[in-house]
Amino acid sequence: MVKKKVYKRLPGGTTVVRFKKRKPSKAACAGCGAVLHGVARGTNTQRKHMTKSSKRPERPFGGMLCSKCSRKQYKQSAREDSK
Repeated sequence: MVKKKVYKRLPGGTTVVRFKKRKPSKAACAGCGAVLHGVARGTNTQRKHMTKSSKRPERPFGGMLCSKCSRKQYKQSAREDSK
């Protein structure tokens, strides 16, 4: 993880450099690359302590595909099953 330089002023008047961790990038859809809503963007350590429902939506392909792409996937699988 890349760290960001932050200049901090101390009470004695000296300035020190501290390194602040940056947030990870937002989760993207595997199909179209759109930003996924309802997916937490924490580090792996932070996500480990979250509840399962806050990490990703509770539906098939939740956390992998956006709603539009998952809808396309449902239709495609239904069409293949009917053949």
